[in-house]
Amino acid sequence: MASYVLDSDHISLFLGNHPQVCERFAKEWADSAITIISVQEIFNGWASRLSRSGSELETVRVYEKWHVVTEFFKLIEILNYDAAASRVYEALIQGNPELGKRRLEKDMRIAAIALSQDITVVTRNQRDFEPVPGLALENWTV
Repeated sequence: MASYVLDSDHISLFLGNHPQVCERFAKEWADSAITIISVQEIFNGWASRLSRSGSELETVRVYEKWHVVTEFFKLIEILNYDAAASRVYEALIQGNPELGKRRLEKDMRIAAIALSQDITVVTRNQRDFEPVPGLALENWTV
Protein backbone atom coordinates (compact mmCIF):
# COMPACT_ATOMS: atom_id res chain seq x y z
CA MET A 1 0.00 0.00 0.00
CA ALA A 2 1.22 3.46 -0.88
CA SER A 3 2.44 5.98 1.68
CA TYR A 4 2.42 8.92 -0.74
CA VAL A 5 0.02 10.12 -3.39
CA LEU A 6 1.39 12.61 -5.89
CA ASP A 7 -0.83 15.51 -6.87
CA SER A 8 -0.98 16.47 -10.54
CA ASP A 9 1.63 19.20 -10.12
CA HIS A 10 4.22 16.71 -8.82
CA ILE A 11 3.39 14.23 -11.58
CA SER A 12 4.06 16.96 -14.14
CA LEU A 13 7.26 17.96 -12.37
CA PHE A 14 8.46 14.36 -12.35
CA LEU A 15 7.66 13.89 -16.03
CA GLY A 16 9.47 17.19 -16.71
CA ASN A 17 12.58 15.90 -14.88
CA HIS A 18 12.48 18.31 -11.93
CA PRO A 19 15.70 17.40 -10.05
CA GLN A 20 14.43 17.36 -6.45
CA VAL A 21 11.16 15.65 -7.34
CA CYS A 22 12.93 12.99 -9.44
CA GLU A 23 15.48 12.34 -6.70
CA ARG A 24 12.84 11.92 -4.00
CA PHE A 25 10.51 9.95 -6.25
CA ALA A 26 13.33 7.51 -7.05
CA LYS A 27 13.65 6.82 -3.31
CA GLU A 28 9.88 6.58 -2.73
CA TRP A 29 8.80 4.87 -5.97
CA ALA A 30 7.55 1.68 -4.30
CA ASP A 31 5.55 3.69 -1.75
CA SER A 32 4.03 6.17 -4.21
CA ALA A 33 0.76 6.31 -6.11
CA ILE A 34 -1.40 8.76 -8.02
CA THR A 35 -5.16 9.16 -8.10
CA ILE A 36 -7.71 8.65 -10.83
CA ILE A 37 -8.52 12.36 -10.30
CA SER A 38 -4.99 13.32 -11.38
CA VAL A 39 -5.25 10.98 -14.38
CA GLN A 40 -8.40 12.87 -15.40
CA GLU A 41 -6.74 16.27 -14.92
CA ILE A 42 -3.68 15.30 -16.92
CA PHE A 43 -5.68 13.66 -19.72
CA ASN A 44 -7.93 16.74 -19.93
CA GLY A 45 -4.83 18.92 -20.20
CA TRP A 46 -3.40 16.88 -23.08
CA ALA A 47 -6.76 16.76 -24.86
CA SER A 48 -6.97 20.53 -24.58
CA ARG A 49 -3.46 20.94 -26.00
CA LEU A 50 -4.35 18.61 -28.84
CA SER A 51 -7.47 20.61 -29.71
CA ARG A 52 -5.34 23.78 -29.90
CA SER A 53 -2.69 22.15 -32.08
CA GLY A 54 -1.97 24.37 -35.04
CA SER A 55 0.01 22.02 -37.24
CA GLU A 56 0.60 18.36 -37.93
CA LEU A 57 4.09 18.64 -36.41
CA GLU A 58 2.63 20.07 -33.22
CA THR A 59 -0.03 17.33 -33.18
CA VAL A 60 2.70 14.69 -33.41
CA ARG A 61 4.62 16.32 -30.53
CA VAL A 62 1.51 16.44 -28.34
CA TYR A 63 0.73 12.79 -29.02
CA GLU A 64 4.35 11.81 -28.31
CA LYS A 65 4.30 13.56 -24.94
CA TRP A 66 0.84 12.20 -24.14
CA HIS A 67 2.14 8.71 -24.94
CA VAL A 68 4.97 9.14 -22.41
CA VAL A 69 2.37 10.06 -19.79
CA THR A 70 0.23 7.01 -20.54
CA GLU A 71 3.30 4.77 -20.26
CA PHE A 72 4.01 6.30 -16.84
CA PHE A 73 0.43 5.55 -15.78
CA LYS A 74 1.05 1.86 -16.57
CA LEU A 75 3.95 1.79 -14.09
CA ILE A 76 2.45 3.42 -11.02
CA GLU A 77 -0.44 2.49 -8.77
CA ILE A 78 -3.58 4.52 -9.50
CA LEU A 79 -5.88 4.95 -6.51
CA ASN A 80 -9.58 4.95 -7.32
CA TYR A 81 -12.23 7.33 -6.08
CA ASP A 82 -14.37 4.72 -4.36
CA ALA A 83 -17.29 4.70 -1.92
CA ALA A 84 -14.99 5.20 1.09
CA ALA A 85 -13.37 8.25 -0.52
CA SER A 86 -16.80 9.58 -1.47
CA ARG A 87 -17.97 9.36 2.14
CA VAL A 88 -14.86 11.25 3.29
CA TYR A 89 -15.43 13.85 0.56
CA GLU A 90 -19.04 14.39 1.62
CA ALA A 91 -18.00 14.74 5.27
CA LEU A 92 -15.26 17.23 4.32
CA ILE A 93 -17.68 19.42 2.39
CA GLN A 94 -20.40 19.25 5.04
CA GLY A 95 -17.98 19.99 7.88
CA ASN A 96 -16.08 22.72 6.03
CA PRO A 97 -18.32 24.61 3.57
CA GLU A 98 -15.35 26.67 2.31
CA LEU A 99 -13.88 23.44 0.90
CA GLY A 100 -16.99 22.97 -1.27
CA LYS A 101 -15.99 25.61 -3.81
CA ARG A 102 -16.16 24.36 -7.40
CA ARG A 103 -12.48 25.21 -8.06
CA LEU A 104 -11.47 22.94 -5.17
CA GLU A 105 -13.59 19.94 -6.18
CA LYS A 106 -10.80 17.83 -7.71
CA ASP A 107 -8.32 18.70 -4.97
CA MET A 108 -10.86 17.76 -2.31
CA ARG A 109 -11.49 14.43 -4.05
CA ILE A 110 -7.72 13.78 -4.01
CA ALA A 111 -7.66 14.74 -0.33
CA ALA A 112 -10.59 12.39 0.34
CA ILE A 113 -8.79 9.49 -1.32
CA ALA A 114 -5.68 10.24 0.75
CA LEU A 115 -7.62 10.55 3.99
CA SER A 116 -9.61 7.37 3.35
CA GLN A 117 -6.34 5.45 2.93
CA ASP A 118 -4.18 7.37 5.44
CA ILE A 119 -1.73 8.57 2.77
CA THR A 120 0.34 11.76 2.54
CA VAL A 121 -0.43 14.11 -0.37
CA VAL A 122 2.68 15.34 -2.21
CA THR A 123 1.96 18.76 -3.71
CA ARG A 124 3.14 22.35 -4.04
CA ASN A 125 -0.49 23.44 -3.71
CA GLN A 126 -0.37 24.01 0.03
CA ARG A 127 -2.95 26.81 -0.12
CA ASP A 128 -5.81 24.57 -1.24
CA PHE A 129 -4.88 21.44 0.71
CA GLU A 130 -3.81 22.93 4.08
CA PRO A 131 -7.38 23.69 5.24
CA VAL A 132 -8.26 19.97 5.06
CA PRO A 133 -8.38 18.64 8.64
CA GLY A 134 -6.02 15.76 9.31
CA LEU A 135 -4.45 15.73 5.85
CA ALA A 136 -0.68 15.10 5.79
CA LEU A 137 1.18 17.14 3.15
CA GLU A 138 4.70 17.15 1.70
CA ASN A 139 6.35 19.22 -1.00
CA TRP A 140 9.21 17.43 -2.73
CA THR A 141 10.40 20.55 -4.57
CA VAL A 142 12.12 21.98 -1.48
